[in-house]
Amino acid sequence: MIIAVDGPTASGKGTIARALAAHFGLPALDTGLLYRAVGYQTQLDHGDPDNAADALAACAFADSLLADPALRYESTGSLASRVSVHPQVRKALFQRQVDFANQPGGAVLDGRDIGTVIAPHADAKLFVTASPEERARRRHAEMAARGVDVTYEAVLADIHARDARDTGRADAPLLRAADAMLLDNTGLGVEAAVAAAIAFVEQRVRRPS
Repeated sequence: MIIAVDGPTASGKGTIARALAAHFGLPALDTGLLYRAVGYQTQLDHGDPDNAADALAACAFADSLLADPALRYESTGSLASRVSVHPQVRKALFQRQVDFANQPGGAVLDGRDIGTVIAPHADAKLFVTASPEERARRRHAEMAARGVDVTYEAVLADIHARDARDTGRADAPLLRAADAMLLDNTGLGVEAAVAAAIAFVEQRVRRPS
């Protein structure tokens, strides 16, 4: 069984994907982590994330980089959004994601183009979202808990900027697949959102389209 979980930054898609993977006993891949690695490697190489050649060169990052805590930094997320607009980068990481999705037994993948590009044949697709204000509130709270000194307004501005890049890029933009369940968790707690996602997948598996 393949489960695709898409959505904008800070929407909670990663939390939901991990919960689905645990519930159904499937391996999970946060595809955004691959782009974060490329963005961070570009920075380590003193390259320009807005330059396609620099970003493509960074796709040769070592697998060990995926365990670097720096990939979870807010600044790295912005770098990921910038390198992901390059078609060359998306092509370089495409097969890695496809192979993970199509492994025996299936998998859960979360990202921005899983249900539309990476695994359009997924057994169940979810599009997880929340209002920009709510996403910024959550992200700001997480950063404050880690001791990061940043204003809510700055986080909200970054959310808007990343949404614009992700939805506006020409290659594999962020969008909801036609057969994806829309899960807006603006007013939902984690438990309620996860329960809704599990119920949808179970229903989808019982009665496939």
